[in-house]
Amino acid sequence: MKITISILFLFVVTVLAGFSVKAQKCEVADPTGTPLNVRAKPNGRIVGKLRNGSIVWQDDFLYDSMGREWLKVGIYRGKKYTVLGYVLKDLLNCE
Repeated sequence: MKITISILFLFVVTVLAGFSVKAQKCEVADPTGTPLNVRAKPNGRIVGKLRNGSIVWQDDFLYDSMGREWLKVGIYRGKKYTVLGYVLKDLLNCE
């Protein structure tokens, strides 16, 4: 019984690993021309800013209570990936 549960667990983990979000390259395109606010969570506190033309990578996404899509984004510095926070998808051009 214990072996069966272990095999089932391994199967579930393997299947779920195949459903991970594929990173998507995006460019900041805020039509206001001001730096884009990066937030700790959708509609949350501002933790940074990005200039138009900056390249970020989508890590995940969430919807807020108004149905707007927020992307969790990050950047690469060399080979290291750093999560920045959440930005409105409407203010990015993604591949």
